Amino acid sequence: MGREAVQRAAPSKLTPMTLESSEPRVAENEATLVSPLGGALVDLSMTADELADLSARADELISLRISETASADLALLGSGAYSPINGFQGRSDYESVVEHAALGDGTPWTLPITLPAGEQARSLQEGAVVALRDESGHIVGALTVTEVYDRDLEVEAREVYRTTDQAHPGVAALFAQGPTVVAGPVRVAPQDRGDVPSTPAETRALLADRGWSTVVGFQTRNPVHRAHEYLTKVALEQVDGLLLHPLSGVTKGDDVPFETRMQCYRVLLDGYYPPNRVVLGIFPGAMRYAGPREAIYHGQVRRNYGCSHFIIGRDAAGVGNYYGTYDAQTLFDELGGAERLGFAAYKFEHSFYCRACESMASTKTCPHGADDRVILSGTRVREMLTRGDPIPHEFTRPEVAEILRAAYAVAAPIAG
Repeated sequence: MGREAVQRAAPSKLTPMTLESSEPRVAENEATLVSPLGGALVDLSMTADELADLSARADELISLRISETASADLALLGSGAYSPINGFQGRSDYESVVEHAALGDGTPWTLPITLPAGEQARSLQEGAVVALRDESGHIVGALTVTEVYDRDLEVEAREVYRTTDQAHPGVAALFAQGPTVVAGPVRVAPQDRGDVPSTPAETRALLADRGWSTVVGFQTRNPVHRAHEYLTKVALEQVDGLLLHPLSGVTKGDDVPFETRMQCYRVLLDGYYPPNRVVLGIFPGAMRYAGPREAIYHGQVRRNYGCSHFIIGRDAAGVGNYYGTYDAQTLFDELGGAERLGFAAYKFEHSFYCRACESMASTKTCPHGADDRVILSGTRVREMLTRGDPIPHEFTRPEVAEILRAAYAVAAPIAG
């Protein structure tokens, strides 16, 4: 890391009107939509002048290169997706989140938002302004140091992930980071915007323009198959609109690539959903695979995007066999439900296509046995795609299956 990581910070020469000014700007709330967590949508994005000032002074500052996951967290802090948080968490908030699923002031929050910095963080002094760079070396923001501390990784893994098994991808990533983190308020460089809304302000404006006040959010890191379509349409019967909100950040290596998933979402929405009832957005976060804790986090963040309701289905945000099928739904109730968390949960049991019923169904509505039910795991679907086997239309729409088949036909020779 050389100079970027280890040199001691000189006293900041930045003017109060630039990075030293860390008070978040507050975006105007839409009257008809659910309020953001904490009551206000914070905006930590830099102005053009701030970014120019930081870039000009970057050589005077310590720089920290941060991981792809940390860069995603930084972007979400900047856009207000993590409202009311205005920076990477200090020890007090961190320990409260780990032990009580709440910030130090009692605001519900289920995942730690920390900035791993390794041994180089120990040279940082309180009050130093640090330039944050992504893995390519580009400046993505700045942090004013309030403290440097060590996390207890065993405790965090046990409380947040419910396991210390490093075969769990989230736990493995946690231990790979090391214990040392740096905390403090941040300012965030402007992000490149595509044609799909990715910030709470953009999304809330679009929802408000449609006149919606009740919106159900659906988090996904996979193509939407028939069971997901069923859940979202049942929920859509009861609210003004649906926010289909796929995660675009870091996932496991065997998950379907984001670009392929976006093709699937578009063709599905074009053919099978009423266009005036659905908004396709992007959640630029990274997966932790933390099961129940992450499922609640996904709902809380979607509240900041304008969702009054959130779908919590089977094994939400889980991986492998680390969590019970409906543990996330149970945790929602244990944390106080809609009254405390500020969004209502639509809880669904396992759904599938039943050949005997000739329709989508769930264990609550279908009396038939396993032989009549079309249930495919993600692993089995990937195996079928890799072999070139057709995917049953009862499992996914043919247009979606064709996109996946074409993508895997290209990737298969590389994988082999």
